[in-house]
Amino acid sequence: MTPASPPVRFEVWPGKAYPLGATFDGYGTNFAVFSEAADKVELCLFDTDDSGRDRETRIPLPDVDAFVWHGYLPGVEPGRRYGFRVHGPYDPAAGVRCNPNKLLLDPYAKAIDGTFDWNQSLFGYNFGDPDSRNDDDSAPSTAKSVVINPYFDWGTDRPPGHEYADTVVYEAHVKGLTRTHPGVPEQFRGTYAGIAHPVIIDHLTSIGVNAIELMPVHHFVNDSTLIEKGLSNYWGYNTIGFFAPDSKYGVSATPGAQVQEFKAMVRALHEAGIEVILDVVYNHTAEGNHLGPTLSFRGLDNGAYYRLVDDDKRYYMDYTGTGNSLNVGHPHTLQLIMDSLRYWVTEMHVDGFRFDLASTLAREFYDVDKLSTFFELVQQDPVVSQVKLIAEPWDVGPGGYQVGNFPPQWTEWNGKYRDTVRDYWRGEPATLDEFAYRLTGSADLYEHTGRRPVASINFVVAHDGFTLRDLVSYNEKHNEANGEDNNDGESHNRSWNCGAEGPTDDPEITALRARQQRNFLTTLLLSQGVPMIAHGDELGRTQHGNNNVYCQDNELSWIDWENADTKLMEFTRAAAALRAAHPVFRRRRFFSGRPVRPRASGGNRLPDIEWFAPDGSEMTDEDWETAYAKSIAVYLNGHGIPDLDARGQRVVDDSFLLCFNAHHETIEFSLPSREFGAHWTPVLYTAGLDPNEAAPVPAAATVKVDARTVLVLQAAPD
Repeated sequence: MTPASPPVRFEVWPGKAYPLGATFDGYGTNFAVFSEAADKVELCLFDTDDSGRDRETRIPLPDVDAFVWHGYLPGVEPGRRYGFRVHGPYDPAAGVRCNPNKLLLDPYAKAIDGTFDWNQSLFGYNFGDPDSRNDDDSAPSTAKSVVINPYFDWGTDRPPGHEYADTVVYEAHVKGLTRTHPGVPEQFRGTYAGIAHPVIIDHLTSIGVNAIELMPVHHFVNDSTLIEKGLSNYWGYNTIGFFAPDSKYGVSATPGAQVQEFKAMVRALHEAGIEVILDVVYNHTAEGNHLGPTLSFRGLDNGAYYRLVDDDKRYYMDYTGTGNSLNVGHPHTLQLIMDSLRYWVTEMHVDGFRFDLASTLAREFYDVDKLSTFFELVQQDPVVSQVKLIAEPWDVGPGGYQVGNFPPQWTEWNGKYRDTVRDYWRGEPATLDEFAYRLTGSADLYEHTGRRPVASINFVVAHDGFTLRDLVSYNEKHNEANGEDNNDGESHNRSWNCGAEGPTDDPEITALRARQQRNFLTTLLLSQGVPMIAHGDELGRTQHGNNNVYCQDNELSWIDWENADTKLMEFTRAAAALRAAHPVFRRRRFFSGRPVRPRASGGNRLPDIEWFAPDGSEMTDEDWETAYAKSIAVYLNGHGIPDLDARGQRVVDDSFLLCFNAHHETIEFSLPSREFGAHWTPVLYTAGLDPNEAAPVPAAATVKVDARTVLVLQAAPD
């Protein structure tokens, strides 16, 4: 046991019940924590003695208002580590699990220091007897909350404020993106400072990225089961601190320094015009089910923070597959989430959020309700409602798949886009009509709620699943390294290995795989909606067939910069530049199909979009319903854009013809008649295009489009 009475005594004032957490004001620190279950709450302050061992001072919080226990301590400064001990009933069957022998993290901690030593003391029961009570002191084995310095020189920082339609999102892992980059100094690799390094920022801007979506940076826990296997929770979807940037991605070992480093990263990205979006996990915490550890929420007020089973409150409702679900029906849990979101916007300057398993947040009782209190709070919040809000529109509970059903101000990871585009390019039958919907912004999913094409966050690949290179190289998952006998991860990947499983020296297969990657990137970047690229897909990143690297913090999951596919990277830059240069690929409104401008040869008018069969005829209902059809051309009218620019002028662009051929044979496409354009110039071709040889093709001529390729043609006026 550490000494209970250190040589320093602290003066304690009543303080304030708001804001919650530890708030340093330049003179001292106010501490406030919610617990309706508590009879008494002790603030525990930590320093080190001369031998380097932790020394703890316990201070009962002197006042409580509306179940918020609080106290102000003059002289307590940033860097001080602390936690709470809660005295109260311990009755798991009734849903209460207070135990003052468990040191608890502050749910509002702005920084967390240390790790968890997985032993009996972290658990509220004795191993082998979940109905018993364990009173071992957890303080020596648990992480500590940290008082932070809230002051930071933001200079002239301001949010880039990109319109959704102009946004290109890059999903990235802080460590995986930078860990092996030779241009990043060794001490910065795998950190916030690494992402802020000019070589990383230059790479992002070179491929048109202006928003980086960081996988979880809220402080998370490495599961004991993974540690026992020599693995770790690499992805970070195991949150324990909703306000604290994880110290694992910091450079300095000083407690709390990671906050300043995170802010410096945001400032550097903003200077380059790159927004910062956080992947946040408010649907569950790292404390797991009834057999999990007592680290914070469980010991403070179990029934307030978690959804418990109504007829047996020792157990937890689990809509996430992780053991528990946060109780978003409780006002203090809702307050926690909203306070966290506002903090990251106002104090950390982030530009938006992607909500993991967002359907769970909509479960007030049992069913998913898009009009739940959480969404109402977001709607009326003057801060949170103004940033980018992206839902992962599903969870593992009944009725959890909610693509297309989120409220109007939300955008969504469009899982149907991913599935349809994958099916189309691997040659599945009867995909042509749905492919057309996905290419044009998924009006079938979003238009009925008053949303626009930008409601669709389009992606082919994300962190969860195959990389883009593996999507075209493997038919089956190969997750043996995860230690679960290849039973983890999705088995239905809609992938195609192009003729061989995994690495091959066959030149035809490798060429086809390269072409398929270009097909996916072209489709993604030229679709209406908001494209999202998964980190390293523009470089040919492979995980060697592992589609679930959540536990692989090693070369398997990190980008291999040394062996990057530079040709694929250059192609990605060209496709992104084409999107950026032409607003016809990033319309703010859905296509109408109505005529919008005079034809070049007379008084008739052209529609804003037109679909053609390869023979040049307009698509008929029969054509759309032909199961074996895999080739189509789409005309995008640059004069049919209903958008206005910043000066209120109508946006006018060039027109384009996109020829998609997912067939295994070369197809001849007949170009539209002269009224659509006198000539057509190839500007992008996934089979390879030499710009010096891209001669214009006259109207009504035929062009050969190689098997499994996309040809993009730009119209020249008469």
